[in-house]
Amino acid sequence: MPFQSLTQSNTFMKILVTGGLGYIGSHTVVELQNKGYKVVIIDNLSNSRLFVLDGIEAITNTKPEYHNIDLTNQEAVNQFFKTHQDLDGIIHFAAYKAVGESISQPLKYYQNNLFSLVNILQNVKTYNIKNFIFSSSCTVYGELKQLPITESSPKLKAKSPYGNTKQIGEDILEDLYKSSKQFKAIALRYFNPIGAHKSAKIGELPLGVPQNLVPYITQTAAGIREQLQVFGDTYPTPDGTCIRDYIHVEDLALAHVKSLEVLTKKEAATFYDTVNLGTGTGSSILEVIKTFETVSGQILNYKIVPKRQGDISTAFADTTKAKQVLDWETKYTLADALLSSWNWQKSL
Repeated sequence: MPFQSLTQSNTFMKILVTGGLGYIGSHTVVELQNKGYKVVIIDNLSNSRLFVLDGIEAITNTKPEYHNIDLTNQEAVNQFFKTHQDLDGIIHFAAYKAVGESISQPLKYYQNNLFSLVNILQNVKTYNIKNFIFSSSCTVYGELKQLPITESSPKLKAKSPYGNTKQIGEDILEDLYKSSKQFKAIALRYFNPIGAHKSAKIGELPLGVPQNLVPYITQTAAGIREQLQVFGDTYPTPDGTCIRDYIHVEDLALAHVKSLEVLTKKEAATFYDTVNLGTGTGSSILEVIKTFETVSGQILNYKIVPKRQGDISTAFADTTKAKQVLDWETKYTLADALLSSWNWQKSL
């Protein structure tokens, strides 16, 4: 049976969003506040900016409570939870996420992504916080030959330390679920988030050189970057470039709210599941470039360069489970997402 949305009771629910000023986090905060949830944000601004709070307020007419805390600092995390024992759930985004950087600086990723998760979960257990949503990734699957990727697909060895931290994070959640009498969690395995809020008041805002394709595209179109590099054109795909499942960030944000509703309504005291979040369709790098040129009217200066370590050739999701479990599916197209990204870039 499709899940029915919560009633006005969500107005009184308080949700902690870690990394809530980041790209996906900020869009999820907007969706939560628009649906009546009270939101508390933790973000140490390591890959975000404080003015995102103003964008959230401009869209929702509400400024969420905000705390600048390093989640690897166990004492600071414990103190936060000591003064916030009334939380109804947690959505945990805060993590480093650049695949290439994780290969060159693996310890940075293991320390940040895993220590922060454990510090939070220790307090989840202490204060009996029942609902937990984990920001995971399709990188947990490694490089699979059989497509589309389902939640029952094997998790092969991760291609990067970043991907490995997501695999280990899911293992930690599952072990806690098995050992707990009251703990409900969903790990959401994202494919490739792109786009920006339709208002152009929040969007992807990388610090320094972008690690993801679309902000590099928009910065190249805007003249901030001289040239876009396409890493490899000899992959076993129709045009030789990598294929990914690109999902609009607004669709992705709504899936977190749906997940929270599902957990809240679960009668079982304990629950754990994993869900893919994607469109179910793959697009190559060159297809993304051509689509952007069409919707923006800009011609991109790009160059094919050698392959990048850690990249897989093709990945796209089977979205059947998301429809069944969350009553959720995407509504925005690749063109929609790229146009919103361009509008966001022009607003900066």
